[in-house]
Amino acid sequence: MMPAVVFTGCAAVLCAASILALLGVAQIRLAGPDSIARDGLAVGTSAPRWTLTDQDGNVRSSPPARPLQLVVFGDHSLKSFPAVIEGLRELVASDDAVEVVLLLRRPSAIARPLLTELGLGSVAVLTGSPALYARYNVRVGPFLIFVDSAGIVRASSLVNYAWQVAKLGQLAGLPAEVTR
Repeated sequence: MMPAVVFTGCAAVLCAASILALLGVAQIRLAGPDSIARDGLAVGTSAPRWTLTDQDGNVRSSPPARPLQLVVFGDHSLKSFPAVIEGLRELVASDDAVEVVLLLRRPSAIARPLLTELGLGSVAVLTGSPALYARYNVRVGPFLIFVDSAGIVRASSLVNYAWQVAKLGQLAGLPAEVTR
């Protein structure tokens, strides 16, 4: 009887250790800079299709009617990155071929007034869902994804600076901005 109890106890300890090891490996895979590098959608893949009404009552959809659509995943993180805001301002002011939309995970009453205050009043504010964010494979922000009129991802990245916004625009096929 005693060897059976010892065997059962050892087996239970080994099973628990195995489960904890698997959870540890999953945690390492989902956290840190390497996992964030895998966020977003790969260039050349199809972006999720959706139709949403913006906070001004206009219907927006993806793929866009314009040549390019910039989907900004920002929620509350956008205000913490003034350089990204500056890059978005430059993009909005310099290129009419790009439709810029801010896709929120949840409804926000302050998003529209905040964008207006930041000089981004022309950016459409859309309320998506955690499920839509998951379809885009976005967990952190600010994250930008350029989608063309065929629904294909042209550029995708987490951004922290204005130059990254400009570089993504170049990668998406926008003309390069000349700096002097």
